[in-house]
Amino acid sequence: MSFKNKTVFISGGTRGIGHAIGMKLASEGANIVIAAKSIEVHPKLGGTIYSAAEDMNKAGGKGLAIKCDIRNDEEVIAAVEQTVATFGGIDILVNNASAINLSPLEQLDMKRYDLMQDINTRGTFICSKYCMPHLLKAENPHILMLSPPLTSIQEKWFAGHTGYSIAKFGMSLVVLGLSGEYKGKVGVNALWPRTTIATAAVLNLLGGESVANSSRKPEIIADAAYYILKRDAKTCTGNFFIDDEVLQSEGIADLDQYAVKPGVELTPDFFV
Repeated sequence: MSFKNKTVFISGGTRGIGHAIGMKLASEGANIVIAAKSIEVHPKLGGTIYSAAEDMNKAGGKGLAIKCDIRNDEEVIAAVEQTVATFGGIDILVNNASAINLSPLEQLDMKRYDLMQDINTRGTFICSKYCMPHLLKAENPHILMLSPPLTSIQEKWFAGHTGYSIAKFGMSLVVLGLSGEYKGKVGVNALWPRTTIATAAVLNLLGGESVANSSRKPEIIADAAYYILKRDAKTCTGNFFIDDEVLQSEGIADLDQYAVKPGVELTPDFFV
């Protein structure tokens, strides 16, 4: 499958993993929609929807920046309508946007709890809902969630950060439901990393530079996503993929290229 002129709607694709997936597909000529909130550069995060769209153009694709808070129904609907008006349809949805707060029960205020549920689980659901009519018209339509395998629903992955885990596994539950509901029509899958990935969240929230240096680059997720999205949507659905397993299945055994610092022992990611 070629991605040339395919339209990819990415939630939260301004930076990190979403941006890397966009760049990978843009390099093959895809239309990349950056649907996110960042219209001004954040001092700790960097980048805006506009700089990300321009990155997609430079990579060989066509970038479209759309200011969209996926907690807002009207903004999601408008973003989907603008995408279709610009490119004629939607071939792929990447539900990448996510909020993280690892506070335990007594320290997690309900505003933060609601934020995670609204962006992670509800945001995934609503983007899927309004993209679906257009995906059903596409040649090889896929939805890809950046969410963990349901086989990892164990006490150790909830205790101490129950609020975040509920929100993140909620995304995976959407995979489970939609893959069954649209079996044979739309490929609905999840992708999760074996190790921590060097993103702004890792630098700012999960341990800083030391953890970032023992992580892999976002490009490993992008390459794994690339191979998943090339597969036949009618038969490739309902899977909870791990990045290195996808690459190994494609004959890519040497993963040192993805290490931030080759030779450093890698930090396992949450939920694996």
